[in-house]
Amino acid sequence: MAAESSISSRSKSSSHGTLLLCSHGERPVLRTLGTKENYGRRFWGCVNYGVHAGCNFFHWAEPETEVENPEIARMKKKVASLKSRTKAAEWKLMVVALLGFVGWAGFLYLLLQNFSMSRPKCVIPLNLAQR
Repeated sequence: MAAESSISSRSKSSSHGTLLLCSHGERPVLRTLGTKENYGRRFWGCVNYGVHAGCNFFHWAEPETEVENPEIARMKKKVASLKSRTKAAEWKLMVVALLGFVGWAGFLYLLLQNFSMSRPKCVIPLNLAQR
């Protein structure tokens, strides 16, 4: 069990609702295995695991029948990764769309401003204005 993850949470009871205590009288800690055989499978273990010798408390968090196929667990992780990447891409697309809109609005403003400056203005000659 050397490849297990760090402590993820503490709980008063297991998934069955019964109070679990190790030989130290402590509430167990929910941990996740990182071994090839049981990758991602959760179990309740002693709080003092790796610190004090002598307590080998171990209890699966879910029954064997409910354990997912490792391939399904890998696919679920892949789906979660793809969802987060999709959200990031959607955010980037929104930013680009906003910048594109601002760019076009600025272009039209400059075009109209240039058009209004290039139009010949009606100038009345001085000698005609004095008459």
